[in-house]
Amino acid sequence: MEITLNWYLYLSAILFTMGVIGFLFRRDVIIMLMSIELMLNAVNITLVALSQTMGSPAGQILVFFVMAVAAAEAAIGLALVIAAFRNKLTIDVTEFNLFKY
Repeated sequence: MEITLNWYLYLSAILFTMGVIGFLFRRDVIIMLMSIELMLNAVNITLVALSQTMGSPAGQILVFFVMAVAAAEAAIGLALVIAAFRNKLTIDVTEFNLFKY
């Protein structure tokens, strides 16, 4: 049994859907950040699979940039969560009212 492009695309679609569901239905900031990372990894799987099929390394090069952005997003997001936790003592998104005047 050979693993074709469709298997990678199905896996990517499932991971992306899990990330969207986790982001929309969970109110914990850490879980929301993990869901964003899951969506970015699903896109990375698609990019690598399609670049491998087409024979061009452009998708694999783009994956390195996406991984760098994901690492920066995780570091900045975690710093914001720690700063918000110090003020509110919770990481539940519904408890934050930072944008109210």
